Amino acid sequence: MTKAFIFPGQGAQSIGMGKELAEAYPAAKAVFDEVDEALGEKLSGLIWEGDIAELTLTENAQPALMATSLAAMAALSTEGVTVTDAAFVAGHSLGEYSALCAAGALSIADSARLLRIRGKAMQEATPVGVGAMAAVLGLGFEAVQQVAEAAAEGEVCTAANDNDPGQVVISGHKAAVERAAVLAKEAGAKRALMLPVSAPFHCSLMQPAADAMAEALSQVEIKAPLVPLVANVSAEAVSSPSDIQKLLVAQVTGSVRWRELVLYMAGKGVTETVEIGAGKALSGMVRRIDRNLGVKNVGTPADIAAYLEG
Repeated sequence: MTKAFIFPGQGAQSIGMGKELAEAYPAAKAVFDEVDEALGEKLSGLIWEGDIAELTLTENAQPALMATSLAAMAALSTEGVTVTDAAFVAGHSLGEYSALCAAGALSIADSARLLRIRGKAMQEATPVGVGAMAAVLGLGFEAVQQVAEAAAEGEVCTAANDNDPGQVVISGHKAAVERAAVLAKEAGAKRALMLPVSAPFHCSLMQPAADAMAEALSQVEIKAPLVPLVANVSAEAVSSPSDIQKLLVAQVTGSVRWRELVLYMAGKGVTETVEIGAGKALSGMVRRIDRNLGVKNVGTPADIAAYLEG
């Protein structure tokens, strides 16, 4: 059984995530403590007992989801399961930072600070209401990209997330994304849903955030990961620290090629993905991408017990 460890992105957050892990595993609690210290605030209090609207703010959700994933990884390590048990790591958008941290390429403190900067920069890249995102269901990536190009009309509109064969997310100027949603339905999409997001992620409107991340990443040490990262923007394995740095910058404005990334890992012999952290969204995508891939989740002590039994 060749495994890949995968790490969730924004949208997976919930109040209370990781709390059972922190109570059951001192190593997991230590991760939350380290994130709190790195940020100079009690993010763990917000995660476990706070307001979901505040947690969902991009600048909070990103380090919070990373902390929860790394706490789950620390708990697994306590049970003798380490990142080197996987052939690859990968993460969806911000999850790429969790994956790199789990693989030893970034420290927990640097990951937390980078994601706080990333979240703020992505939020501030466009004024509220200028951009939007929509999920197109039941239309392939190439067809959605054509729809986005037709809808642009001089504005920004692009396929931002190729999540699975039946779900592609478009991002850009609000009016253009709304036009694309209409065109997508006319092109045969089952549904086109405007998403409740605060900014148009993974498109060229995020260039100010990409510039901010280029500056921030130039000031941290990135080590070669213990296992290769399959990157969002290239859908290929990478281990060189300088390449990783460039890809993390490109990722802010580039498409998340999740479908291709999963197929790449399957083509390299991966037979099972283990989603580490909050939620099960990625596991659902993996199932829809390749039914032959096994999926497991590790987000609670019960999940860890089931994983160890399996």
